[in-house]
Amino acid sequence: MTAVENIEEQLASLRIAKRSTLSEEPAYLLDIDVSKPAQSENSCFVAVSCSNKSIRVYNRETLNFLREYSSHPGILNGVRFAHTCDSIVFSACSDGTVKCWDIRLATQKAVQIFSGYPSNVFISFDINRNDLIICAGTEKVEKDVFLVFWDARGITNCASATKEPLGVYSESHNDDITKICFHPIEPNLVVSGSTDGLVNAFDINKDNEDDALISTCNSDSSVSFIGWSGKDYKQVYCMTHDEGFCWWDIAQLDTEEPITLLHVLDVRDAVCVENDSLHYLVGGLYHEKADKLFLLGGTSTGNIHLISCGTDGLSLVGTLCGGHSATVRSFCWNLTDESLLTGGEDAQLLLWKPGAVERSLAKKASMKIASSVQKRVRVHNSSSKAGKSKILKVGISTV
Repeated sequence: MTAVENIEEQLASLRIAKRSTLSEEPAYLLDIDVSKPAQSENSCFVAVSCSNKSIRVYNRETLNFLREYSSHPGILNGVRFAHTCDSIVFSACSDGTVKCWDIRLATQKAVQIFSGYPSNVFISFDINRNDLIICAGTEKVEKDVFLVFWDARGITNCASATKEPLGVYSESHNDDITKICFHPIEPNLVVSGSTDGLVNAFDINKDNEDDALISTCNSDSSVSFIGWSGKDYKQVYCMTHDEGFCWWDIAQLDTEEPITLLHVLDVRDAVCVENDSLHYLVGGLYHEKADKLFLLGGTSTGNIHLISCGTDGLSLVGTLCGGHSATVRSFCWNLTDESLLTGGEDAQLLLWKPGAVERSLAKKASMKIASSVQKRVRVHNSSSKAGKSKILKVGISTV
């Protein structure tokens, strides 16, 4: 059995190991991250971004609820743990800040706040692999849309300090920046996706935005998810709000080879799901051991489809049933123990492991919650040049 076949078999054998209990205030689970383990130990915490404007933290193995952070009236978008400290968690906020909490502390107060400019509404963000730089993406306000950068050093020894931005990129997108993803290995590389259809890769060590822009790929639709893949992570992929999929090899930029590895206009029509259907895509995961890219999709009734990606097309690996009762909105893959965390519109957080047997008495909740937060979907703008900004742009060092 090849490495790919072995991994595909493991994915197909995922079963529910743990199920979170419903909270008093159910909410959609929109984003999930796990704390980064130190010295190859298992990660301890799970953080979930919820539609009720809160971040919830759980024990990684038991899914027991630990604490909750809120940022009313702002809406929290996304959640990320620091790479070098497993107790530090971040979230971008629609009030124009990125907030940072230390889950070791009893306080609800953020230990640090990264403030943007007055008109900024942040809807996406990420932190680079050495925890030096935070980048957040804004909604379009009038003609302006920004990637905003901060120096993230010194978080653990600053008490409720506020940090101003290092600078911005303002000319590479012309609509809402929906996703940001730093490179898993190189701290100076970041990719951004937007409702303008563009997926841009930057080297932020360069002195200005024009020099920093490595590549621009056009998905021809509004971008809903982006990621890195391939050996040394030299490939970029994205999904769109109308369930399209694009996959590029940016290592081929300086060659005669085409950079597009695969472009699927509608994955729902391209993947054959026997006795079931595919309603939407959730995201993607690159499996280093198998050197294979997988997509996660699902149905409105909570089934999860695992899809294998190849340059010749997409194929179904397996379907995870019996877990969620409504649309799945988020997931997080743990390569260490081959486990999968999923969150949905049924307010449930599930832990899946190969061959697991669920011992929890909690039952599947057959409910779909009305949420005050609706997923942002816009038709992308076909124009390709953003309005000029007067805010100074600076080169950023990641060393």
